[in-house]
Amino acid sequence: MARVISITPLSPARPHLPKPEWLKVRAPGSPSYLRLKGLMRELNLHTVCEEAQCPNIGECWNHGTATFMILGDVCTRACSYCAVSHGRPAAVDTAEPLRVANAIRTLDLSYVVITSVDRDDLEDGGASIFADTIRETRARLPECRIEVLIPDFQGQEEALHAVLDARPDVLNHNTETVPRLYRMARSGGRYARTIELLDRSRRHAPDIPTKTGLMVGLGEEREELVATFKDLREAGCGILTIGQYLRPSAGHAPMLRYYHPDEFSDLKETALDLGFVQVESGPLVRSSYHAHETADAYALGRASRQERPAIRQQPSSAP
Repeated sequence: MARVISITPLSPARPHLPKPEWLKVRAPGSPSYLRLKGLMRELNLHTVCEEAQCPNIGECWNHGTATFMILGDVCTRACSYCAVSHGRPAAVDTAEPLRVANAIRTLDLSYVVITSVDRDDLEDGGASIFADTIRETRARLPECRIEVLIPDFQGQEEALHAVLDARPDVLNHNTETVPRLYRMARSGGRYARTIELLDRSRRHAPDIPTKTGLMVGLGEEREELVATFKDLREAGCGILTIGQYLRPSAGHAPMLRYYHPDEFSDLKETALDLGFVQVESGPLVRSSYHAHETADAYALGRASRQERPAIRQQPSSAP
């Protein structure tokens, strides 16, 4: 049976908040984890699991799952929440799509999530490499389902269309935070551009589900989150993930508070009431965490009931 792979001026320093029990995870080191890490190095591939210091890396890699990160490991943006290195990226490796596809075939994967750093230095933002990776994977393992977690391509509609025309199974683009916090948290990002990307995806390829993720703990208010949920539904987004922001280092945006699991449950119910078909909400939830199960649940949700009509309103104001 095929295995599964699911292939990111600061505020003053604040007192350290002790990590609650529900956020404590076992340090990675299982044989499966070590094997997968060795394979990634052998194939010269990057994973967002490592680069973004994902707290679920031990669990996911122990089960032979990971998130492939294409287009190198250096981002052209310096988002204040993100642990991925930023600076001047290396030249594009045009052989990378084939290497990723061969790795997927070698591992006999049934579901893969592919993401990337931002590549604002490239004319198409790296969209052609996403499309080539999808096509190379389809050619070698047609039954494998593919989710892409894409950057905003600086709002270029043709770049988005190039990815969608390669026919991924799920199109994911993270919103990350509420519009008020974009200037602080997302260097080079624009809230309105994120909403527009999701809406354009829905209009260009209505049969490809759209998905997005939000972090909490950066100082947002509940009503701001709900307003963001409504904007996302207006754009036709059907899958939402909500997770706790964890500060990668003292040089990153401060984490202002931990959300209790009950608060995540409340946010999930609110989002479902607004019409999302599938919502994953919890302290350790990340955009590609349990992506295979989330996609399956979305398909079942669409089959069992019609998606509720999107709420018609103007997107929240944003920088």
